[in-house]
Amino acid sequence: MNVNATKDEVDNVLAHVRDRGFKPIELPGADRLAIGVLGSNPASIRDAIVDLPGVADAVPVSKPYKQVTREWQPRQTVVDVGGVRIGDGSFTVIAGPCAVEGLEQMTSTARAVARAGAAILRGGAFKPRTSPYAFRGLGADGLDHLDAARSATGLPVVTEVLTPGDVETVAQRADMLQVGTRNAQNFALLEAVGAATRPVLLKRGLSNTVEEWLLAAEYVVSHGNPGVVLCERGIRTFETATRNTLDLAAVPLVKSLSHLPVVVDPSHATGHRHLVPAMSLAALAAGADGLLVEVHPDPENAMSDGPQSLTFEMFDDLMARLRRLAESLDRRLATAPSQEKAANRG
Repeated sequence: MNVNATKDEVDNVLAHVRDRGFKPIELPGADRLAIGVLGSNPASIRDAIVDLPGVADAVPVSKPYKQVTREWQPRQTVVDVGGVRIGDGSFTVIAGPCAVEGLEQMTSTARAVARAGAAILRGGAFKPRTSPYAFRGLGADGLDHLDAARSATGLPVVTEVLTPGDVETVAQRADMLQVGTRNAQNFALLEAVGAATRPVLLKRGLSNTVEEWLLAAEYVVSHGNPGVVLCERGIRTFETATRNTLDLAAVPLVKSLSHLPVVVDPSHATGHRHLVPAMSLAALAAGADGLLVEVHPDPENAMSDGPQSLTFEMFDDLMARLRRLAESLDRRLATAPSQEKAANRG
């Protein structure tokens, strides 16, 4: 719309769009309002609206994903997770064990990563595993332990949801819902988290192209949930020396294509804890909005993903190195609200 478009002119455009069977979405900007048009072949109505009063132009969105592209929304999306803002220019570290194994394991890890400066706590209560005989999480008990860890530290919590039927239950307990790589194209689940009120951490499918990954995000956003954070976690290639192949080039690429924040999971990407620090620093240098890192009090005896989990000492050292690199790049590490209150008291 024109900078000085009136409310009547905006309403007139909205009515024209609806009358032709399409869905209009108002997109407020810094200096003007845009109106997105969704539906089958919305470009077909361009001639009917481009000359309406108040309209500056009608521009087709060329990408198959619409609402997550910068063509649709040029400004960066900032996702609030329990008071932690992802995408505002800071670098958000999400840390914790792959799986919730018990109360002591979860609370001790939460305290350790909070002390080191992590802003969000991760932990899987429900775990999808390749083998049906592997540890698949504690379920509802795991959610209880995450509650206790959040109460002990003040860190917001992200945990994975596996089925559409679990979304409401997990959303009542977690600050953020994670959709894992195996469910990246589970469209029923994507629609369900799209209808939820919690932000979503969407991992790239292990064999997804960038376009498929962004179309998965489109499912979530198109069902009403704009709070999506994309997570690059490595893709499956011919290489076997690492667990997956970390596609760091996808970080600046996706940030140029989409307004959604992008974080990196170096733990699942590499599968080896000694590779995690280097790839974490590389993710920060590549412009990622944050990290998802696995940390465990006793990785050698972890029930899930022990070989790629950092010890408390390794995580402390990584956070110190990230702070130094962030400072050199004129960035800062994000903090949880509880950490900011503690700093102010100090």
